[in-house]
Amino acid sequence: MQLFDSLTNQKREFIPLEPGKVKMYSCGPTVYNYFHLGNARPFVVFDLLRRYLEYRGYKVTFVQNFTDIDDKMIRRANEEGVTLRELADKYIAEYFKDADGLGIKRATIQPRATESIDAIIEQVGKLVAGGHAYVSTDGVYFSTRSFPDYGKLSHFHLDELEAGASERVNTGENKHDPADFAVWKFKKPGEPAWPSPWGEGRPGWHIECSSMINRYLGPTIDIHSGGKDLIFPHHENEIAQSECATGKQLAHYWLHNGFINVNNEKMSKSLGNFFTVRDVVKHFPYDVIRFFLLTGHYRSPINFSDELLQAAQTGLTRLRNCYSAVQFKLKSKAESAESADKAAAAAESVRKSIDTARAAFIAAMDDDLNTPDALAAIFSWVREVNTLITSSPSAADCQAVLDFFDELGDVLGLRWQCEEAIPTEILALVEARTQAKKAKNFTLADELRKQITEAGYTLMDTPQGPRIEKQHA
Repeated sequence: MQLFDSLTNQKREFIPLEPGKVKMYSCGPTVYNYFHLGNARPFVVFDLLRRYLEYRGYKVTFVQNFTDIDDKMIRRANEEGVTLRELADKYIAEYFKDADGLGIKRATIQPRATESIDAIIEQVGKLVAGGHAYVSTDGVYFSTRSFPDYGKLSHFHLDELEAGASERVNTGENKHDPADFAVWKFKKPGEPAWPSPWGEGRPGWHIECSSMINRYLGPTIDIHSGGKDLIFPHHENEIAQSECATGKQLAHYWLHNGFINVNNEKMSKSLGNFFTVRDVVKHFPYDVIRFFLLTGHYRSPINFSDELLQAAQTGLTRLRNCYSAVQFKLKSKAESAESADKAAAAAESVRKSIDTARAAFIAAMDDDLNTPDALAAIFSWVREVNTLITSSPSAADCQAVLDFFDELGDVLGLRWQCEEAIPTEILALVEARTQAKKAKNFTLADELRKQITEAGYTLMDTPQGPRIEKQHA
């Protein structure tokens, strides 16, 4: 399996630190609002990575944090007149509603930053003791020049980061160097604070992730992931403070997803061009949103538009139609009266198509999670299945196809089946209508269709056979 490592700027063979096990950390949401589609992309992408690693036999320990203390959290809590804890509780619950809808598995551990204050203070203490951090008038700052490798992830050089040269480097009179950053901020009026050896205050953003990684996964992990916008300064600063505090490499692989663009601009709250998942789901179901996010390679930018979401919905429907057709064949026990030799040939054809599709799917996913090629392999297989099921395959063949569909769904985080199972009596009516049509008793066939419709179901005749769906108001 090859993964593109942002640190080395190349694909590398994935070799875990410990055979059969993977330690993985991904930066989670700052819980002061609903998350937007741009936030959703890394959540879905790295959920996919976790699922695929598990599919390939790895035991994955996945940690994704909640940032529940920072400037945005404090401002929002003050605006709403609630405590920081109340704000975090509200939006963590809302996060899970959207994440569950998007098919995102719960992380092994999902800690809040405020649950790791002791670990943060301990790590800051190590940095101060090692000469990598210093106490100033408004907080404790990390000295970027104390870490010779600073810039190795973002490929920036410290001398290029002059004061004011980048909006991401904050100038300040209380820092020794413009690129230095706060690991502990001293208390200000109206802000929450915790006691520390340097004075009451709260953690800086970057130290939160470093401390939680060390606390829950240890000093070195296999994979650290997040959006490209986190490469600098967040992940760069994580590397610096973590490796100075522990003396060990923080992560062996750094994975970063591309942006979602609106009119060729990155979707972001700061630009005001964002759409929350909660907004989008009013028009498209969660699973369509997830499918849309999987249609592009995770490292490439992906454009957002109603047309592309509609195309994703059409594609997902094609896959579900095939699943439903096979499922109907199985449930109605539509067995053919073909010879044993012909049935054996059909079974061999089904097995071969599944084996070929599985190999193509794995080859694509092993190539840095190449979901466009993986989906292309699935659609190619579905075209074969649509042809195969016209020959009235055996129940065993149908079950093999459904099992492989479910195998793919577990990796992709997608469901193929409708929420409601079709009742046996409705399936019996559909089968009776099929037999009536074969006998050219079209009056009876029409009457049976009418009964199916009146029972609240829509019957569609397709080249692969009849398809039945529950009507929705």
